[in-house]
Amino acid sequence: MAYIREYQHRFGVEPICDALREQGITIAPSTFYAHQARGFGPSDHDLTDAYLANSIYDLWAANRRLYGRRKLWKAALRAGIEAGRDQVERLMKLLGITGIRRGKRTTVTTRQDPQGLRHPDHVQRRWNWPTRPDQWWVADFTYVWTPQGFCYVSFITDVFSRRILGWPVMRTKTSLLVQSALEQSLFIRRRTNSEFTTQGLLHHSDAGSQPGFNWS
Repeated sequence: MAYIREYQHRFGVEPICDALREQGITIAPSTFYAHQARGFGPSDHDLTDAYLANSIYDLWAANRRLYGRRKLWKAALRAGIEAGRDQVERLMKLLGITGIRRGKRTTVTTRQDPQGLRHPDHVQRRWNWPTRPDQWWVADFTYVWTPQGFCYVSFITDVFSRRILGWPVMRTKTSLLVQSALEQSLFIRRRTNSEFTTQGLLHHSDAGSQPGFNWS
């Protein structure tokens, strides 16, 4: 804009715009004349955009510079800042700010052995079948990535109440992990119910295993 303003009397606005367009810089003569009509100052839209960008940056900095477009947009709405998600994304690009990106880290928790012995599946995914607590317990385990490496969580859930009874966490996936979940579940039930008994209780787990695991 400043270049056209400086040389418009020498070459003309339209020829300069044509030359700039050939160099990949697209600007219409009408755009120049519009800026000229208001004294080459920022428009009301430009000012609104600038104020909004400043608010978005302050909000991003206040959240430890971690938020990406989605979280930053929701934080803006909670703060009473009227902005669309695409608008927040556009302003973040103009400001040169981004959210933290967490790398996806995965590991294998179970492997099926087609030749291994398997207990009969008495559950068959009939999750609404139990009519009382402690009729069916289901067991599984998963993993969580931490800065110190993977940790593993084994848990047992009462199907009827959907309550998680055992949830030990360990750095290794050995038999002790799943045994601890069962021991914790039994301890919790016996502590809260003196009449608890394992008679008639079905303990169900998946068919996968890791070396050293002893699922039953």
